[in-house]
Amino acid sequence: MTRTYVVTGSASGIGATTAQTLRDRGDRVIGIDLKNAEVEADLSSHDGRIDAAARATELAGGVIDGVIACAGISAPISKTISINYFGVTELLEALQPALAAAKAPRAAVVSSMASLQPNSKEMVEAALSGDETKTLAVADAVVAQGPEVGYLVYPSSKRAIARWVRREAVTPTWAGAGIALNAVAPGTVITPMTQQLLATEEGRAMVDSAVPMPLNSHQPAQSIADVLIWLTDEQNTHMAGQVIYCDGGADATLRGDDIWSWND
Repeated sequence: MTRTYVVTGSASGIGATTAQTLRDRGDRVIGIDLKNAEVEADLSSHDGRIDAAARATELAGGVIDGVIACAGISAPISKTISINYFGVTELLEALQPALAAAKAPRAAVVSSMASLQPNSKEMVEAALSGDETKTLAVADAVVAQGPEVGYLVYPSSKRAIARWVRREAVTPTWAGAGIALNAVAPGTVITPMTQQLLATEEGRAMVDSAVPMPLNSHQPAQSIADVLIWLTDEQNTHMAGQVIYCDGGADATLRGDDIWSWND
């Protein structure tokens, strides 16, 4: 049965691969991106998100079966957390009524292995509070310290979105409405965003020290697209609030057994 999906970041990288895979199997895709998409919008702004949600809902006829949020950037700038966090949460919240109207609604977002890296606790907490103005003020202060410190905006945005998914997935708004909400945390994916970094031996060594991938090394976008699609398919009846590390073993390498320590 054909399903209608909204895919953000649909013009490049993981989003483009996900959108094409869905179309190839016969599903309808409403892409959202800055350009070359069914809905062209800037998800770094509140107005852009609300407008994008309204237009996507209209194109879908008021019923959306799945939302897959791939849009994101990794630059050491404040806008990174606007897109990676608020561009996901605010858009999903605006699309929730259209999802709730579907028979088997699902949503999945792209987090990252970077969510396990050092981050700004203050920035993460500000984002989770829903105060974008405060979050950007914290991000601006971090970025002002230079690009090396400014990189913290990216892992902070991914830590925040992973925590939001776990927090929100089990609430009446999502699980209570029958909407499965989950996240995927990739390892190092070969996309335009990482291409330049992976082009040099020095760059590859730096990446691999932070994200060790003993299984098959750097991954194609398709490996993430396939997981996102399963999470938002009717087959996923009970997985909720999970951050799936599709990362060649990086999470297991770095964290080992510590995921159980919360109850020790």
